[in-house]
Amino acid sequence: MLRTYPIHQASNRPNLFMGGDRELVMFSILLAATSIFVAMEVKTILFGIGLWIFALFALRLMAKSDPLLRRIYLRQYRYKDYYPARSTPFYDNSAHQGSRYQ
Repeated sequence: MLRTYPIHQASNRPNLFMGGDRELVMFSILLAATSIFVAMEVKTILFGIGLWIFALFALRLMAKSDPLLRRIYLRQYRYKDYYPARSTPFYDNSAHQGSRYQ
């Protein structure tokens, strides 16, 4: 008899903070706070607050479309040399191209 185990949703949730990717939201807070405390002017305070609000809005939209988008982007960026873009599956590789992937 096959034994089944339930997979609870709480153990499968992505790691989000304030509705966005945890690391990106904290990095945007760091950038905004740095811009505020370095110059200590009214313009930079407004700029830092506006930057953080815009970044939080964009990161929430990104997390809503795909919570793991940052990891997927970094992985495809790392593998881009292995998978060159081709317009058709019937593309003929040159002799040099074929020797690169063996």
